[in-house]
Amino acid sequence: MNRLAVMASIVLAVLISSMDTTIMNTTMPLIAQELGDVKLYAWSFASYMILCTIVTPLSGRLSDMFGRKKVLSVGILLFLLGSVLCGTAGTMLQLVLYRAVQGLGAGAMVAFPAIIAGDLFPIESRGKIQAFFTGMWGLSAVLAPLLGSLFIEYLNWRWIFYINIPICAASLLLLIPYKEVYQARKSQINYLGSLLFGLGIGLLLATTVVTSGAILYAALGVVFLLLFFRNERRHPSPIVPVGLLGNGSIAWMIMNAFLANAALFGTSSYTPYYLQKHGYSLFVSGVSLIGMSVGWILMGVPAGKWILRYGYRRLLLIGNALLALSGLLLLFLPDTGGFWYVNVIMVLQGLAYGLLVTVSVIGAQQLVAPDQKGISTSLQVFARNIGTAVGVTVMGALLTRAPDFMTGIHHLFLYGFIAGLVALASTAFLFVRKEQAGAKAGA
Repeated sequence: MNRLAVMASIVLAVLISSMDTTIMNTTMPLIAQELGDVKLYAWSFASYMILCTIVTPLSGRLSDMFGRKKVLSVGILLFLLGSVLCGTAGTMLQLVLYRAVQGLGAGAMVAFPAIIAGDLFPIESRGKIQAFFTGMWGLSAVLAPLLGSLFIEYLNWRWIFYINIPICAASLLLLIPYKEVYQARKSQINYLGSLLFGLGIGLLLATTVVTSGAILYAALGVVFLLLFFRNERRHPSPIVPVGLLGNGSIAWMIMNAFLANAALFGTSSYTPYYLQKHGYSLFVSGVSLIGMSVGWILMGVPAGKWILRYGYRRLLLIGNALLALSGLLLLFLPDTGGFWYVNVIMVLQGLAYGLLVTVSVIGAQQLVAPDQKGISTSLQVFARNIGTAVGVTVMGALLTRAPDFMTGIHHLFLYGFIAGLVALASTAFLFVRKEQAGAKAGA
């Protein structure tokens, strides 16, 4: 019953945090029209994304220090508060600030499905559990814009946020009977390091939305991150333990997570646009993304058992090869549109990411000490988020600067294919010694 309750709690947390990343895609134009101050349009998305990305690794570290249940509960409460505030927003500035509160909560929620699954389930079952959670993300990517449209038509946009209130309440209630199997190891909190980290990452991510001064933002971001790393080396309880990044296998898995997502995870943001440009409806173009969820589940479910049989490196090599193949196929997107061609590519990408994400997350948990499992897992999520932000930004720039739409589409997927090859090449540096023994020991 304990497992069932916590699983239901996490499913609800995943559902609301994932839906709120996309539910505003179809409704934000109407919201901006009502609230005014359209120049803050992009920041209504960016404030959520930036805070969520910053908090993800911090929450993983805090969960190692104070326990999973406490940190996840705080995350749900923050998300609940942010949702209530967003529903009452009277100006665009208020909406941007309240979305930031939501982002704080989401950042404390998104890594926990993988972290708690690592605590509760043996390695051979973990792929199935994580594939299920990932499938929820894929399903929400299709359902969220449709639900947003329904709320606009039959109620009003504020219900996009109010609907989160009962879901958050149910998630909290279901979390009450959860008895942790992990014994938290309390230590001093590095407040200065957390501040420097947040400023550095926030400024770098802000370059994706600012209209001027991007170089200054980036330079300041780099300076703060350098100060953060200096602080980390001196602090007795660093946010990112030095020994963790000294683990070559973990470091290269984090690097590959960044590269793979920077390469082609943005495909799901641009293929629906491509289909709509060729006459397909909003609904049909959204349906094309289901193939990615299907492929993800098909590959993610058996991945835990495959690790015990084949090891990490071989599976990550296969996953990156599938990703590069999908990038090659994207180079030949027909100029006349191709719904089924896009579907095949999305299934292939789902297979690739299903294998890459599941294997790297399990590796992040099995190849570190128990008191580093939370930060190791959340760093994987963090690397994927940063990679996605970089990839989507680069692809968007290539599309908007092209002389025509299809030229831009071919340019952005040429970038994706080349970046996919770089991600594939990075697996050459990954060597996991005695990985079978390590995996079984942590099961």
